[in-house]
Amino acid sequence: MRRGAALALVFASVLVTAAATNCLPQEQRPAALPAGSAAAALDPREGHTARGGDRTAEDVTRAAAEAQADGKSATRAAEEAVDRSGDRWGAVYDKGQYEQYTDALDGRYTGVGLWVARTADGRTQVTRVQSGGPAARAGVEAGDFLRSIDHWSADGRPVTEAVSRLRGDAAGSKVVVGLQRGSRSWQQTLGRAVLDTEDVAVQELSAEVVMIKVTAFTKGSGERVRAAVRRAPKDAGILLDLRGNSGGLVGEAVTAASAFLDGGLVATYDVHGKQQALYAADDGDGARPLVVLIDGGTMSAAELLTGALQDRGRAVTVGSRTFGKGSVQMPTGLAGGSVAELTVGHYRTPSGRGLDGKGITPDLPVTDRPLEHAKTVLSGLGGTS
Repeated sequence: MRRGAALALVFASVLVTAAATNCLPQEQRPAALPAGSAAAALDPREGHTARGGDRTAEDVTRAAAEAQADGKSATRAAEEAVDRSGDRWGAVYDKGQYEQYTDALDGRYTGVGLWVARTADGRTQVTRVQSGGPAARAGVEAGDFLRSIDHWSADGRPVTEAVSRLRGDAAGSKVVVGLQRGSRSWQQTLGRAVLDTEDVAVQELSAEVVMIKVTAFTKGSGERVRAAVRRAPKDAGILLDLRGNSGGLVGEAVTAASAFLDGGLVATYDVHGKQQALYAADDGDGARPLVVLIDGGTMSAAELLTGALQDRGRAVTVGSRTFGKGSVQMPTGLAGGSVAELTVGHYRTPSGRGLDGKGITPDLPVTDRPLEHAKTVLSGLGGTS
């Protein structure tokens, strides 16, 4: 479960509808970490904890080192130590998994271009196929069931394990997937490729309404949101769709906030008790009508953005309560090249609201036809005619 939760955090914006971790606003890619080093200056992430900070890092580091000295798995020992710590979203990655993690945050991944989710009856279903990717070129469609991967049965197995098997190790490698569509079952050989995650999509619903859909805050996504707002017709309102947004880089969420705020506070956070603050740039469009769509899949960095726009009276939020994830993690290098990510603090909205375990309640709670309700609200704000 610990490994499965960790992989779910890594790959949500890439292939599965699950949770993704968040990072403080560092732009550099995490480098390899020396054993025992705490990478506070590199790439802190978000998570949950019942106990955190330096003691947990010491326990996990010691467990990994002792296991390696005894000829045992340092990664496994670290996972067990994290489990004992009570850090709910603490995670341990081996070297390859951590490289995949950082690639995903950079907005790219090696895979076949499938998003999958587990159905109520335990099957694995394709929820989205990336345009131009290997799966799309082979004719795979959303709604198909993924039954096997290289003859490994995907039925009743964690989605994260299926994702890991789909990704593989290198572009150009092959994977055989078993698929089902209605009564038809077949096998398809797909070649893996390096793909972009396509986390920002812009659609002009009318001359007066532009919808910006952000599925994760990977590197560069914040500036793509700003560019979309700048290109929108002068009199158009914006629907910012953060439903199902799995989080990502907090710095990118702050950049996105800068598209709508004329400077000012976006969030505060603490790391080992030291308080810090995040501010928007002062060149945003603070007058354009704005409605934000949210739901239970709106997580972490997306919640941080939503909370800032709501607290500062900049947007009307429509939909359902968000996930409720707002704590800070940092990576620590372990013996054997693994990396542990452990919780060290929490985020708060401009008014001081904590998000952890609480989420954000929308201004207009709706579960039926939220997009239509959002359009109506935007019309009332002057965003449509």
